[in-house]
Amino acid sequence: MEFRILGPIEASRNGERIALSGMKAQTVLAALLLARGRVVSDARLSSLLWGWNPPATMNAQIYTYVSRLRKRLGPNVDLIRQPPGYLIRTGDARVDTFEFERLDEEGRCAHAQQRFDRAAVLLRSALDLWRGPALANVTEHLAQEEVPRLEEAWAGTLERRIDADLALGRHEDLMPELAGLVARFPVRERLRAQFMTALYRSGRQADALGTYQQGRRLLADELGVDPGPELGRAYLAVLDGDLRPPGAARLVTASFPPVAEKPAPTTVLALSPPPATLPSAGVDVVGRDELLADLRARLTAARPDDGLPSHGAPADARETGRERLPAHGRIVPAGARTPGAPCSASPAPRRVLLTGMPGAGKTALAVSVAASLAAHYPDGQLYIDLSGPDGAPGGLRQVLVRQLRALGDSEGCSLDTDALGFDDLLCRYRARTAGRRLLVVLDGAVGDRQILPLLPTGRDAAILLTARRQLATIPPADTVHIGPMTRTDSLTLLSAVAGADRVAAELAAADAIAEHCADLPLALRIAGARLAARPHWSLNRLRQRLAPSATRPRELRYGDLDLSRAFAVCLPRLAPAELEGLARLAAVVSGPFRAGAGARVMELPVRRTEDLLEELVDAALLEMAGADRKSRPLYRFHPLVRTFAAALSPTTSTDRLDEAHAC
Repeated sequence: MEFRILGPIEASRNGERIALSGMKAQTVLAALLLARGRVVSDARLSSLLWGWNPPATMNAQIYTYVSRLRKRLGPNVDLIRQPPGYLIRTGDARVDTFEFERLDEEGRCAHAQQRFDRAAVLLRSALDLWRGPALANVTEHLAQEEVPRLEEAWAGTLERRIDADLALGRHEDLMPELAGLVARFPVRERLRAQFMTALYRSGRQADALGTYQQGRRLLADELGVDPGPELGRAYLAVLDGDLRPPGAARLVTASFPPVAEKPAPTTVLALSPPPATLPSAGVDVVGRDELLADLRARLTAARPDDGLPSHGAPADARETGRERLPAHGRIVPAGARTPGAPCSASPAPRRVLLTGMPGAGKTALAVSVAASLAAHYPDGQLYIDLSGPDGAPGGLRQVLVRQLRALGDSEGCSLDTDALGFDDLLCRYRARTAGRRLLVVLDGAVGDRQILPLLPTGRDAAILLTARRQLATIPPADTVHIGPMTRTDSLTLLSAVAGADRVAAELAAADAIAEHCADLPLALRIAGARLAARPHWSLNRLRQRLAPSATRPRELRYGDLDLSRAFAVCLPRLAPAELEGLARLAAVVSGPFRAGAGARVMELPVRRTEDLLEELVDAALLEMAGADRKSRPLYRFHPLVRTFAAALSPTTSTDRLDEAHAC
């Protein structure tokens, strides 16, 4: 007895086909065969036959279909009623899908043992069992559930068979087949990478690179994604000349038992030693133990899909992209997802965004956390400073060049030449980071467009970003706002910089200094540095100098550390009248205020005042303080920002701001 479901549903006895009575009976037979000897309930059979609209007589009709099958299949096949449904026992009958899985598994093992000739034979035999689209004559309800899984298995077997043929040096024979497959399934990345390999080994390097660029555009246009790790590695291997033919490949032709051999080495871009470009963490990380622990947990915690295999794309993803129906079945792009469909394993890396006002210690926290997770991310830690001294975005080309050098790729990456265009540099960067356990710190992000090209591909990487404002790329759940320190942590930081004995001896003065610094890490660090440089000063002397708010900005400056400059860099470019109005507002308000009240003080239109206040919120120089009874937003100055803003004027601030932006 033989059953076939890899094509139209068929049953035969002694080579003679058995006539099955209609689509519904064929659907019942296919559902029972796919259950592999388990009971299929009446409710499930009903949903596979009629979907959401079963007839009132569904149980009687199911009984009729099963009775017809019993009569046609004969006594050698047991169709058993076992509440709440039915099961089938096929005995020694041959089922093509089970045979396909057996041959595929044996082919996988042979491939892993580098027995490529045997792997090619086994995998080709498995593919020959397909007679057309699987489950071709069943209801759409069963097809929607089972066809994607079967066709993904077919696609995987096909790709493994091509891998085996490539390992055997059959690249020229594969060219026509691969050209057709890539044309039919343009977003199937592994097929495209195999086609690039065959092209390169056939002396067509330019065509291999063109195939990659075409695929990259199609992935972006049709799915909105970048090339994955495998396609990226193939591109980089073509550029590096690392796709040579296998040469004298060792072929093991003995069939059984399999010979235990060393597994085939995987193609990995060597990084020795792993890149480590993190700067020194500094002293701002004193205290904040709970925050540090939370960030480490976010970057290391197992996700729900970690370790779970993907079971293919949902049924309606079969229509994504271009043609999906070859003679052997439809292919679903790996990882494709349609709106509303459930996700399998997500390829996205972990992302955490730190936001907060200038001087809150975002960079120090990010660097400290990244350094502490070196063992969890053994492929390296990259630090990328995204903003220049004036707070403006840095040049992405220069950023990519520096990171490629850190990743061990110096070819063509000279800042003095244009040997590679921006897209080529970007492709090399993504290929170098693909599939690696990297932790990338993107410091000082200004906007989403700036960070998107620098996000590594693959779910094994992690990205830790710092920015003054929320980014659309990072969801609020993955955003951590960094506020002022607790008073205990402030005193700990002051002790670490100025000396624990001095702080302990004048604890009241130290507490007042922390109060004048509003528990802001940068201000505390400046105060501590001034005390450390002046051991003859008492803490009470510094407290007295910090007490007048008008002179406090001048006192919170030491060497290259300048709190006013940190605020000025974040201040939007304002007209003289707006600067004067902002100074008046900061001098008047001490608590929450509305845009209307601010407009009266600043002597500006309400709409322009509200826009200006929102710009200051985006720059983290103003805080949102809730809403009034009419749901109008309330704004509030941080104490040090209010002191800084009150000192602004059209005459005195312009030079100061220009100096800050030029630093």
